[in-house]
Amino acid sequence: MSTRSVLVTGGAGYVGSVVIEELQARGYEVLAFDSMHAGHRAAVPPGVPLVVGDLTDPESLKAVFEARRFDAVMHMAGYTLVAESVADPGKYFFNNLGGGLNLLEAMRRHGVSCMVFSSSAGVYGEPDSVPIDEDAPCRPVNPYGQSKMMIEQMLDWYAHAYGLRFASLRYFNAAGATTRFGEDHRPESHIIPIVLQVALGKREQIPVFGLDYDTPDGSCVRDYAHVSDLAQAHVLALRRLEEGAAGVFNLGNGEGYSVLEVIECARRVTGHPIPVVPASRRPGDPAKLVATSKRAREALGWRPRYPELEAIVRSAWDWHQRHPDGYQE
Repeated sequence: MSTRSVLVTGGAGYVGSVVIEELQARGYEVLAFDSMHAGHRAAVPPGVPLVVGDLTDPESLKAVFEARRFDAVMHMAGYTLVAESVADPGKYFFNNLGGGLNLLEAMRRHGVSCMVFSSSAGVYGEPDSVPIDEDAPCRPVNPYGQSKMMIEQMLDWYAHAYGLRFASLRYFNAAGATTRFGEDHRPESHIIPIVLQVALGKREQIPVFGLDYDTPDGSCVRDYAHVSDLAQAHVLALRRLEEGAAGVFNLGNGEGYSVLEVIECARRVTGHPIPVVPASRRPGDPAKLVATSKRAREALGWRPRYPELEAIVRSAWDWHQRHPDGYQE
């Protein structure tokens, strides 16, 4: 089977826009589906149709699948704020799990048996050791991570019962930008764009949530992957699915950087002092999440093109300087 037509849920979002850009460059036909809760029309590449709809509404999905034949689905829609998920778990389970189930049922009814799912390192919770491989136990410490894990479990059962072929890509921290597309969340919750907003004069300082973790400098340690490298992995996983089942893959660089190290890197890139203010820990934040992506490299042939933190931050800084107010719509 040669996959040519792909439905991308969350296609107007940060990662979705770059995934579509990568699919377009490789000759795929793409349709973007997005609720626009956090998406931007300007983030959908030119020439790609956008259907505004909600995965929690089965009728809007039915209309999309009846109007067009798809060979595969890339599912990256969902709520993603860890602290909000702790404060309002019902919202996250209703949207992420309910929407995911509706999507799987629509695929089953319309004979679409191939999915690439955007999962998260949040499924691991507090790991026993780092770097983390895909066989590490999944013990989420927040409802966001729990919802991702539960969708993965649904995928396993759909594969067993209905022949679904899927790849679950567990992102560590998506970061950086391409020339056209970058990160514009409202409100923004990711460290690199927040740091760059300070450099742009949009914020006076950056809060550091917790300086008492069991890490070298007391701040959380994370593994950052360039968004275009994540997009590349999606296409490689899709190609692998054309040959059969793919499975679960970590996507990270295998290098951990603390919050304070990211801020220092941004100071070098921007030339701005970027003042820091200590803040209390956020609920549901593990101390250290760093991946080993050996499986993705060996099974998918994934080779990150931007493994260095400075290259990731510089690409984001270039985009934010061109778009100081984000997407203008």
